[in-house]
Amino acid sequence: MRKLDEKTIVVASHNRGKIAEIAALIAPLGFTASSAAELNFAVPDETGTTFEENAAIKARASAKASGKPALADDSGLCVDALGGDPGVYTADWAETADGSRDMPMAMRKVHDALVAVGATTAERRTARFVCVLCLAWPDGHTETFRGEVEGSIVWPPRGDKGHGYDPLFQPTGHQRTFGEMEADEKASGGPGDGGALSHRARAFKLFVETGLSH
Repeated sequence: MRKLDEKTIVVASHNRGKIAEIAALIAPLGFTASSAAELNFAVPDETGTTFEENAAIKARASAKASGKPALADDSGLCVDALGGDPGVYTADWAETADGSRDMPMAMRKVHDALVAVGATTAERRTARFVCVLCLAWPDGHTETFRGEVEGSIVWPPRGDKGHGYDPLFQPTGHQRTFGEMEADEKASGGPGDGGALSHRARAFKLFVETGLSH
């Protein structure tokens, strides 16, 4: 693993929720975050078919443009009864005709798709959130860290915390959705969560343990 000496990391994202969450996770480690959004970097086309490929595309683009290490997150909701959809196209399911994102509409799409295939019980609504972090250097070197959390899809959505599909997802072993949990609870989890509950927190745990343990 390559040692990360630079203390400023570019968060390769234009998503305010992700930028804030990543910045909060790296701050206690002594790292300062800037972002592709505040640096006015163009959004690269995510042409990959896996989370790893898309995370690398974003991280490399910001590392090259900034001359600093860049950290990208590619994440999504994978629903078993839908063959793993929306998967890498999770964000696309929320896109509207004017280019904005409508999360209530996206969550309704997931629910309606499950109803269409007859997945109306909790046992048929198993799903997982996946997060892949990619750390890229300006010379093109990359390292990736993958985190997953198992759970199920609930309807109607519950909670107004977090972002994205959080109100739709109830992690296994918990009675509340991510949308009902505070950010620090998602980051740390409880007994049986291994010190990290959310997919992003689990990917960061690997990032810290393997990417920063020099």
